[in-house]
Amino acid sequence: MPLYEYRCAKCDVVIEKIQKFSDAPLEVHEGCGGKLERLLGRPALQFKGSGFYITDYKKSGSSSPSSNGKPAATKPKPKKDAPAAASTSPKKD
Repeated sequence: MPLYEYRCAKCDVVIEKIQKFSDAPLEVHEGCGGKLERLLGRPALQFKGSGFYITDYKKSGSSSPSSNGKPAATKPKPKKDAPAAASTSPKKD
């Protein structure tokens, strides 16, 4: 069941009430008799179970497929400089 917040127009107090979706919104503050207005708040969202964190997926040696179903492209490794050419010494006659 959702948690609704209401603000009283008379005394400016904010109250919270757990109600069903089918329940009618509150209209009168029980404390002072003022008119209540429902406030919009952030929804409370909890992810339970596994699969929501990057650490929940096992790593494999192969590259993972990209979103289009093809294997992900790998960057070519930079080539190391060629070994230095053997120095040539002048021939002695």
